Amino acid sequence: MSKIISVHSYRGGTGKSNTTANLASIIARDGNRVGIVDTDIQSPGIHVLFGFSENNMNRCLNDYLWGRCPISDAAYDVTSMLKLRGKGSLYLIPSSIKAGEIARVLREGYDVGLLTDGFQELIDVLNLDYLFIDTHPGLNEETLLSITISDILLLILRPDQQDFQGTAVTVDVARKLEVPKILMTINKAPESLDFDDLKQQVENVYSIPVAGVLPHSDKMMLLASKGVFALNYPKDPLTEVVEGIAKQVMGR
Repeated sequence: MSKIISVHSYRGGTGKSNTTANLASIIARDGNRVGIVDTDIQSPGIHVLFGFSENNMNRCLNDYLWGRCPISDAAYDVTSMLKLRGKGSLYLIPSSIKAGEIARVLREGYDVGLLTDGFQELIDVLNLDYLFIDTHPGLNEETLLSITISDILLLILRPDQQDFQGTAVTVDVARKLEVPKILMTINKAPESLDFDDLKQQVENVYSIPVAGVLPHSDKMMLLASKGVFALNYPKDPLTEVVEGIAKQVMGR
């Protein structure tokens, strides 16, 4: 049975795309077939972590949404980045970074309902075990659809009061939509904080399990989105936390 995991944050800048890329890579490295869809069409970015630019993206999610191709034609096999010994696979479906394409989305919008069909087509055609949806920050029609069809909603927030208040709104919506499983991840936590205490505080506020607390990392900042952190630093403490979150996503 395939699982759909939406990774969401109420505000931008939480490290949502980095977290998505790292989790998906770790789960694929574990021997699973995994897909990532960048539905942050207004401000796409996860493609950068996998070495894509405007020059080497022939098809993207936008082409599917506007009837130019099946969504599977926009899926790029990035498994080689994982340097796998097993049978896992990783596919990326990016959104366009062309200014004209983004302007069209902002001007005309798109049929959000097509996403549901597209997600199912990807699961069927690519025989996926897990499909990760990198959502647009905040709450809009696309985000609500992603949340609705998700088996797991992973909420990313920083230890910041604005994030706490905004995330409360998302949690309330997710509960009303009866998402089967909600997890939280605290990102960019200063090392001076007591992580166990922070985890307990957040769980008490939202009554939702915190899957992990990710520390602020100078290595992550210096990598500057030039790759997937867990693949570049497999023994780093940050990677170990992400691996723990991945196990919870896989139900272990």
